[in-house]
Amino acid sequence: MSDNTRTRETREDAESESEDEREDADADLQCPECGGRLTVDEERGETVCEDCGLVVEEDSIDRGPEWRAFGSEENDQKSRVGAPTTNLMHDKGLSTNIGWQDKDAYGNTLSGRQRQKMQRLRKWNERFRTRTSKERNLKQALGEIERMASALGLPKNVRETASVIYRRALDEDLLPGRSIEGVATSALYAAARQAGTPRSLDEVANVSRVERDEIARTYRYVARELGLEVAPTDPASYVPRFCSDLGLSDEVERRARDLLESAEDAGLYSGKSPVGLAAAAVYAASLLVDERITQSQVSDIANVSEVTIRNRYHEILEAGGETNVEA
Repeated sequence: MSDNTRTRETREDAESESEDEREDADADLQCPECGGRLTVDEERGETVCEDCGLVVEEDSIDRGPEWRAFGSEENDQKSRVGAPTTNLMHDKGLSTNIGWQDKDAYGNTLSGRQRQKMQRLRKWNERFRTRTSKERNLKQALGEIERMASALGLPKNVRETASVIYRRALDEDLLPGRSIEGVATSALYAAARQAGTPRSLDEVANVSRVERDEIARTYRYVARELGLEVAPTDPASYVPRFCSDLGLSDEVERRARDLLESAEDAGLYSGKSPVGLAAAAVYAASLLVDERITQSQVSDIANVSEVTIRNRYHEILEAGGETNVEA
């Protein structure tokens, strides 16, 4: 017998078997009395014929949850699958935590002997969570990132990105010769710029435990070694935060954005600090809209000198064609 004949017979046998399986499945979906179509009523747990109403199966097992949810948020709250993994924790949240309350599952206070036992378990559990120097390093750095991000009001996605950048720096052995706080701060600074919610170096240095120069030096090194694609900071990204902190209206924010667009077209961005340009644009826009604020107020919010604001806002007004404005 040739190979082609054997192959054809094998194919025919497989097709006949699949046809038999389809016929068995169709038979299961048909009513045994009238041959009608069967439907499953999940609320009653019954399988019923649509034509004659015969109950083919009843008391079927409901494999869904015993609770009901009326929205995605409520569904997430009632889910029992546990918290998702996160880069904000050195073990990604997969380890076990022993609660600090000295009570059992029924709320009863533990005896003195049991409390001592639980204290020893907590101690050993914490030791096993950070068994290596790398894990201890990562735990300290992620704690610093969380603390600084909270002080700067940065969202969760920025913290996650900063954690990933620090993990990459740790895997690439970029930490020898540099402090944990310095690399953690530079990772947070880079993450904030990548997410479009930048903070100035002075703002980051105010909440960090390292000096501004070290942050800038470490940031340049980490960005170069990891190949981070960080675009130059757009001064307009600072405008909403400055206007919100100063209690200015949406009209001021809109006019400040327009002034910055005109300044960019005029080539004023080159060699200028984005924070200084944003602060000057907000001050100039407040004068145009007649919501006057002082240069000192803008200086305190933006953390730039009043001299910088005075030097820039005249240039911005001229670029925007607004020359008849008095401070």
